Amino acid sequence: MPISARAALAEAAARFSFSATPRLDAELLLAHALGITRERLLLTLGDHIAPPAFAALVERRARHEPVAYLTGTRAFWTVDLDVAPGVLIPRADSETLIEAAVAHFTGSAGPKRVLDLGTGSGALLLAALDQWPAASGIGLDASPAALAIAAANAARIAPGRATIAGGGWEGTGEAFDLVLCNPPYIADAASLPREVADYEPASALFAGADGLDDYRALAPLLGRQIAPGGVACIEIGADQGASAAALFRAVGCDVTLRRDLAGRDRCLVVTP
Repeated sequence: MPISARAALAEAAARFSFSATPRLDAELLLAHALGITRERLLLTLGDHIAPPAFAALVERRARHEPVAYLTGTRAFWTVDLDVAPGVLIPRADSETLIEAAVAHFTGSAGPKRVLDLGTGSGALLLAALDQWPAASGIGLDASPAALAIAAANAARIAPGRATIAGGGWEGTGEAFDLVLCNPPYIADAASLPREVADYEPASALFAGADGLDDYRALAPLLGRQIAPGGVACIEIGADQGASAAALFRAVGCDVTLRRDLAGRDRCLVVTP
């Protein structure tokens, strides 16, 4: 029996009580099933009947599958990214790194060359290139799944300006004006929501007993990858401000902390 979009949204949101944003989740999934934007859905809500595809999406979301994997897209900074299983879903908290970079380059022409270490979907690199249209850059990742997604995003969002390639924390041997990095930083024994633990790639999440293993590997390699006048913006966990910063200071880098919109430590701003 056909069900109105309004009623379908209410039923779906009630099933998504585990989510911090149940109504938003339902709206995004219904808009996706209808092939329209969420904004269009809200403006024309009374005009729609829930399509059969919506019920299937609701069932999958009820099993805690992330909304971004169900819709295949995620908004980040000023860009819309394709995402899929095998690649970390970009979070709003990571926009703190772009904010830190904007603050660093205020009053200048901005970075000419950008490096994104562990690029994942390409979120940080492509957000930076959208912020500075004259810049070009490279995104490196060790995951074939991430490289495929990032390459597709780069070709669509920054054609000719973004290169996606395999690589690790050692970079390319070139020094960049801006280095961005969101490494794994979750302790191996940490408890995570099901939609993260069951669906997102563990290789992009976990970093040893204390969550600092990747910072230990990155810290001695980072300085030589930053050009004179440049900066690296590195994401950290909310409880890692002191511990992660100490690793970079120990190799001679200057480090300041930047907080996210919730007031939590989120970004190391590093200069050689």
